[in-house]
Amino acid sequence: MNGSRRERIQGEIKKIISDILQREIKDPSVGFVTVTSVELSGDLRHAKVFVSIFDDKEKQAESLHALEKATGFVRSELGKRIRLRHVPELVFKFDESIEHGDHINKLLKQLHENEDEDKDER
Repeated sequence: MNGSRRERIQGEIKKIISDILQREIKDPSVGFVTVTSVELSGDLRHAKVFVSIFDDKEKQAESLHALEKATGFVRSELGKRIRLRHVPELVFKFDESIEHGDHINKLLKQLHENEDEDKDER
């Protein structure tokens, strides 16, 4: 399969699922979820949907569980909106990269503050 075709389909799936989560899912336990990326298998039959959830760990777990329960609905809505021979099986995964980046930014900020304090003491 052509890599650029798969990338286009991944982008389209990301956009559609984002729209479904924003407009169609009424479950309040889903919370504020952002689809960060989609990884399709080579045969387009399986998709990992990476999501970022802005909340504490407990709410993140609750939101991910609610997404897993809504997988069938999301997949059927995806099937109505995209033209593929087979609608991929969806697996929602928590994307820790944003949290990791935020943690690194906090550490760097703290480091710079400590450096500034050291300069002031001299």
